[in-house]
Amino acid sequence: MSYLHVDVTSAQSSRRTGAPCGDVVVQGRTAGWTSLVCCDGIGHGVKAHVAATMTSARLMEMLRGGMSVQRAVSAVVKTMGAARGTPLPWAAFSAAQIASSGQATVITYEMPAPILATRRHASALRQRATSVGTEIVSEAHCHLEPGEGLLVVTDGITQAGLGTSMPGGWGIDGAVRCVNEALERGRPPVELPKLVHRRAMALCGEHVGDDATAVLAYCRQGRVVTVLTGPPSDRARDKELVRRFVLEEGAKAICGASTAEMVARLLGVEVTVEQRPVPSMVPPRYGIEGIDLVTEGAVTLNQLCNVLDSDADELDPDTGVTALRALLDEADRVNFLVGSARNPGHAPMRFRQMGMMTRGRIIPRIAQKLEEQGKLVVIEHW
Repeated sequence: MSYLHVDVTSAQSSRRTGAPCGDVVVQGRTAGWTSLVCCDGIGHGVKAHVAATMTSARLMEMLRGGMSVQRAVSAVVKTMGAARGTPLPWAAFSAAQIASSGQATVITYEMPAPILATRRHASALRQRATSVGTEIVSEAHCHLEPGEGLLVVTDGITQAGLGTSMPGGWGIDGAVRCVNEALERGRPPVELPKLVHRRAMALCGEHVGDDATAVLAYCRQGRVVTVLTGPPSDRARDKELVRRFVLEEGAKAICGASTAEMVARLLGVEVTVEQRPVPSMVPPRYGIEGIDLVTEGAVTLNQLCNVLDSDADELDPDTGVTALRALLDEADRVNFLVGSARNPGHAPMRFRQMGMMTRGRIIPRIAQKLEEQGKLVVIEHW
């Protein structure tokens, strides 16, 4: 099954210019899910921001830990019920989980209904209300295809114009009409939060009554890169690992001479070596028919980690490190298949003397930098 990537974009403003926003948006990714939480803290300013931050952090921590969205919401709503009417932090929220299959669940607590935006039409999702203790939550389900998304808004959007140009406020129907108008004009989905937010603020005029947020989770076909580095600890699994590698979707890269030899042997092809002269500090590059990139291992990975957050225009344009960086820059999901076989040439002391980290230490650091760029990173050890 092809990888379905979810882009999250938002537009947001505080009730008062320069004050902290009482709405907070957080997201998380795993191999199976993309999670989105939008919280609206009670009141305005610092107090509201703290309440929204605490609530969103708690929800996301439970979702990342593997808890279902229903159980996570239930746990937090019980806390909110106990805090209602007291000085304790309180926040309304919407929590959404979108599976890699496109199946989506959205649960709202004291928040407007979510909006489903397809390629040509938008509508508010039908919700089913259930009780959690003395509190009420509303749950909705849908299936998203590439080119479709979920738009979540806070009541600063739906109450725009309340008491002024619109006595009853804009409402969720007004936001839906705005999205439909944008879709009819062919506006790209990434612009939907900005357009909805801008229209709501225009309705408010000088009478902005609340923090306002519109956030879109938009699905598209994801770009995948798989990096194989190191043979497995058990040589009997060489064939299994190579088969897994070549069957992965998207671009493929191999880091390591011994890894390249293993792949070439099992595919029945040859490994070619880059013949042009290169500076001594530049690790060699190889070639295997059908593989997008083949490089040396340890030095390449260490140099890659050093340049991942550098300006790409500053890099030497014709090295294996730069080529690997370019592949990863284009990726939405990066799979690392990491073999655990010991390499006699990779003694820890020798690496330390050279200022390098072993494969087991450098891959997590690369993964962390890629995740900070919003990419999904999946590491498998063999």
